[in-house]
Amino acid sequence: MDYKALAQETAQEVLEYNQDTSGWKVVKTSKKVTVSSKASKKFHGNLYRVEGIIPESTTKLSDFLYKPENRVTWDKSLKVYNMVHKIDSDTFICHTITQSFAMGSISPRDFIDLVYFKRYEGNMDIISSNSVDFPLYPPSSNYIRGYNHACGYVCSPLQENPAHSKLVMFIQTEMRGKLSPSIIEATMPSNLVSFILNAKDGIKALRTPGGRGYHHSGHPSFLKKK
Repeated sequence: MDYKALAQETAQEVLEYNQDTSGWKVVKTSKKVTVSSKASKKFHGNLYRVEGIIPESTTKLSDFLYKPENRVTWDKSLKVYNMVHKIDSDTFICHTITQSFAMGSISPRDFIDLVYFKRYEGNMDIISSNSVDFPLYPPSSNYIRGYNHACGYVCSPLQENPAHSKLVMFIQTEMRGKLSPSIIEATMPSNLVSFILNAKDGIKALRTPGGRGYHHSGHPSFLKKK
């Protein structure tokens, strides 16, 4: 599989989602976070758009969102987030295991995702992901293997305050298993709001005395060889 070509294609899809203003229906607004959805063209489920303002520069926010050693410290939806294969300085494959949610009615899933970082004009960053087959991590009997169709984060400077960032997240996750679509649709918006709030808390914690701070170096430092 040409992982790099797929990564670039996925980033382009996320960019197009970000530019698409038609057909979105607001399904939840809470604590200055807005969740909208429309029918996905990829599977029988929804494409979600989540928007919020993060009090951090775009460069630092991008570095923060996908740094594996940092991610599980603030993203309460995850048990495991590991880079399992590096393709190049901007592209890697990640193995993720989620927590159960919806009061245990949705059991943990695992995902193998191709993750890609790209900076665009105007200091806009896109961090895209798409599930892939990766022979070294086949599905196991321990978890249902979910599938993320083109997903991603779009981070851009807030026009009225460039020290803050607008974060737009796109999610279209196929949970698989024997779940009722109504359960997913009932619980997903709240989980997406929580994700943005957890990211805000994580950023704030890094700023406080004793926080581990950033290790920024042009693009996300986790993409450097260890």
